[in-house]
Formats: sequence, structure tokens, C-alpha cells
Amino acid sequence: MKKINFYKNRKIYFSISIAVILIGLIFALINGVALDIQFQGGTILKYTYTGNIDADKAGSIVQSLLNRKVDAQLQTSLAKDEKTLIISLGDNESISSSEQKTISSKLVEAFPDANLNLSESMTVQPSIGARFFRNGMLAVGLSFLLILVYVGFRFSKIGGFSAGAMAIVALFHDAFVVTAVFIVFRIPLNDSFIAAILTIIGFSINDTIVIYDRIRENKGIMPKKTTTEDLVDTSITQSMTRSINTNIAVFLSITIVYIFAQIYRIESIKDFALPMMFGTVSGCYSTICIAGPLWTMWQNRKVKA
Repeated sequence: MKKINFYKNRKIYFSISIAVILIGLIFALINGVALDIQFQGGTILKYTYTGNIDADKAGSIVQSLLNRKVDAQLQTSLAKDEKTLIISLGDNESISSSEQKTISSKLVEAFPDANLNLSESMTVQPSIGARFFRNGMLAVGLSFLLILVYVGFRFSKIGGFSAGAMAIVALFHDAFVVTAVFIVFRIPLNDSFIAAILTIIGFSINDTIVIYDRIRENKGIMPKKTTTEDLVDTSITQSMTRSINTNIAVFLSITIVYIFAQIYRIESIKDFALPMMFGTVSGCYSTICIAGPLWTMWQNRKVKA
């Protein structure tokens, strides 16, 4: 395969990434960043039912009773052949047992043929939700730190910690893209958010390590006069097909999962699969177009210094 000049075109790649980041920030200013009950606190009521239910109508009934923000969703379980109505009450407040009974009675009255039955009630205190969010972000931060240490030691022959630092920059790019998907599609940040970021970090750093491996190998076999730009461009070109094929396979798999989740209204899986689809593309892009050129810039600046 003919060598592709990734370093020469770095400004184009960086501009695309900056544009994506700006779009995410604009939507964040317009839509805000919503937190799910798991992070902000509140109550979730789950009802099993049969037949058909209008989720919007159910949400309106509960909202009129409590005068609070209500999110109503329908979910179908393939394993149990069970339909579930999920009522989410945010605003950092729990509900009393009497309010819960009133909600149940009004929903049964509104849908008399649905055989509604309260199967689960969960209340999350705001302090617990905030701690859960902090712990999730701490897990992301620790993953970045461990990746930096690992790459730093493994690739010490090519300036390991500089390679690790540039890989972390690319991972921050991927994490922001996943966050932007949640913001643009108005998906409240929940445990799926943390799971999607950690998963994308794993996929992305794996591809980046493959390219760093090729850079290390080529450095030993290419002429000593080879410039850093040629070394990195050659290594990325040689590894690119593998990265693209791997990510296409992952993307198609996640797309199938999302389609089934959409058909059967499995919201928790949808909230994970949709950001993963975008994150997979972002991870492939940042590995090929961001990490390598950034590392080349670092090495060139170090030589000039």
C-alpha cells in the first residue's frame, strides 16, 4: 500500500476534531447536560403489564399528580417475554409510600385492561447519586493514568511517556465524542455513559498500541536517516487496514444490537449502543489521525529543542 501522508494533513484532521468538539459544546449550551436518577437522585417505579400502554399518557398522569418532572418509557424483555412500564421521577426528591400507592391506583384506573403490577421501586438519594457519579469518573481517570504508565514503560524505546501522553489526548477526544452523543441525543448521563466511555477507551488504546508496536519495529529496520514523519506515516499506513477492519466489525455488531434494542424498546441497551457506535468511529479516527501525528509533533519539537 502506498504511504499516506498523515502528518502532512494533520491540520485537516485536527480541524475536524475541533469542529466535533465545538458542536458538542454548542449542544451542551443549548440542551444542557442531563443526569439520570442514578447520578442526581430520585425514584424509579417499574410496572409489568400486558397488551398496550401509551407511555406519554402514563407520564402525564404521574406528572399531574406530583407536579414534577417525569420520564415514562416502555421496555420489552425477550428473555422473560415481559413488558415493563418504567416511571422515572427526578428533581432530587423521593416519594412517600402514600404517593406511590396513589400513582399505582391512578395508572391502574387509566389502563384497566393492562394488568399493571408494581414489580420494582428504587429510590436513590442525591448524595448517593453524586457519589456514584464521582466514582464513575474516578474509574475513567484511573484508566487514563494506568494507560499512561503502561504505554510509558512498554514503549520506552520510542519515548514511551510522550507516546502515552499523546495516546491519552486521543482518548480524551474519544471520551468527549461519547459525551457529545449523550448531549446531542438528550440521553441522561447514567451507568451506560461510564460503561460506554470505558469500553471505547479499551478499543481505542488497543488500536493505538498496535500502531506504536509497528513504529517501534520499523524504527529498528528502516534506515537511520528516516525522518519521524516518514516513520510514523509508514507505520500507520501498514496498520490502518487492520484497525479499520476491526472497527467495522465492532460497529456492525453494535448496530445490530441497537436495532434490536430499538425494535423491542430496551432503553438501557439503546443508551449504551448508540454512543458506542459513534465512539467506535471516533476511536478508529483518533488512533489513525490524531495520536500518531501528535506524537510526531512532540518528537520534532524535542529534536529542535
